[in-house]
Amino acid sequence: MSWPTVPLGELVRKCETWDPKADSKGEFVYIDLSSVDKDTKTINNATEVACAEAPSRARQLVQTNDVLVATVRPNLNGVALVEANLDGSTASTGYCVLRPDTSKLDPRYLFHWVKTDRFVEKMVDVATGANYPAVSDSKVKASKIPLPHLTEQKRIAGILDAADALRAKRRESIEQLDRLIQSTFLEMFGDPVTNPKGWPVHPLGVLAEFRNGDRGENYPSKTDFVENGVPFINAGHLQDGAISFAEMNYITRRRFDKLGGGKTKLGDMLYCLRGSLGKSAVVRHEHDSAIASSLVILRPFETLNVDYLHTLLAGHYGRIEVEKYDTGSSQPNLSAASVKKYTIPTPPSDLQSRFGEVLCTLRQHSVTLERHLDSLDVLFTSLQARAFAGEL
Repeated sequence: MSWPTVPLGELVRKCETWDPKADSKGEFVYIDLSSVDKDTKTINNATEVACAEAPSRARQLVQTNDVLVATVRPNLNGVALVEANLDGSTASTGYCVLRPDTSKLDPRYLFHWVKTDRFVEKMVDVATGANYPAVSDSKVKASKIPLPHLTEQKRIAGILDAADALRAKRRESIEQLDRLIQSTFLEMFGDPVTNPKGWPVHPLGVLAEFRNGDRGENYPSKTDFVENGVPFINAGHLQDGAISFAEMNYITRRRFDKLGGGKTKLGDMLYCLRGSLGKSAVVRHEHDSAIASSLVILRPFETLNVDYLHTLLAGHYGRIEVEKYDTGSSQPNLSAASVKKYTIPTPPSDLQSRFGEVLCTLRQHSVTLERHLDSLDVLFTSLQARAFAGEL
C-alpha cells in the first residue's frame, strides 16, 4: 500500500519558549541532551534546576506527547516522547520539539517514525559539521513522513507499542538479574566498605599478578592492524563486564609474538587505567589476545576468585578505590602501581568460589535473556519497516 509522504512541518505546531532567568524564580525541570537514554528512547534523567542558574539552552516549554529529536549527532538517534509526568518541563534547544497536530498526526505514530532507520539515515544525510554533526530544526521539519489515515496511524502505533513493551520487559529482566548479582554479593560477603564480617584485608598487589600492555617499539601501530588476526583489546572493547568483539582491532601473529607482558589468559581480569577508570571485564575466551597500554591484566592467585574480584571492583567499593588513586586532572589516570595498593577484603576461598558458581548460573540466564532481546529487536525492526511501508 502506498501512502502520501508529508513534510513534518505541515503536521506539527509551534512550541512555546521562555527565559527562566528573566521570567521566573524558583526551580524548573530541565531535559538536556544527556537526559534521554538513546537505547530505550526514554527521558530518564530530567533534573530540577534553579531559574537563576538556568543554562542558556533551557528555553523550550514541552507538553505531554511532544516528540523530542536531538539535533546533534543524529546518528545516535536521541529521540523521546514526553510523558505526562514531564508536562510543562523545559527542553534544551538542542532538541527539535515536534508537537503533533492531533487532527492529522498521532503522537505515538510520529514517535515510532523518528526511531526508524529511514528517518535516521535522512538526518545523517542532511547533517553538517564533520567533528560535531548536527541538523537544524528546519531540516527535521522538512523531512517527510508516510501519512495514512489517522485511524490507521493509531492501529500501527498500537502494534509497535505492544512489540516495544516486550523489549522493555526483557530489558527489565536483565536489569533485575544485575541487581540480583549485587544483592547476592552483599548477602554473602557484607558491604565491603564497612566489612562487617571482618574479612582479612590485603593489598591487591599481593593477591594477583599484574601484567601491563607493551609500550615503545613493540607497541602495535595502525600499520600492524589486519582484518583477521589476534584481537588487540582496548578500553572501548570492555562493555558491561565483558569483552565486545563487535568492532575489534586485530594484529598480525608476528606482531603478537613480539609482545611481552600484555597477553591474556582465560580467567584474567582486564582493568582500565585511563579514560573510563575502573572499567573492567573478565577474559572468558581461550584464544590468544593482547591488550592496549590503557589496560592492565590482573591475574588472581589461588586465594582470590576472579568473579569475586570483578564484582567487588565493579561496584561502589571499586569506585571509592579509584577516587583514592586517580592522579589525572583533565584526563583521568591511574597507574598499575596505584591499583596494587587497593585494599581487598579477602573472604575464604571456598566462599568466593561458591559466589563464582552462583554468578556463572546467573550469567547463563543473562545470556539467554540477551539473546531473546536480540531476537525481539530483530522482530521490532522488521515490524517497523513493514508498518511504514504499509504492509502490516
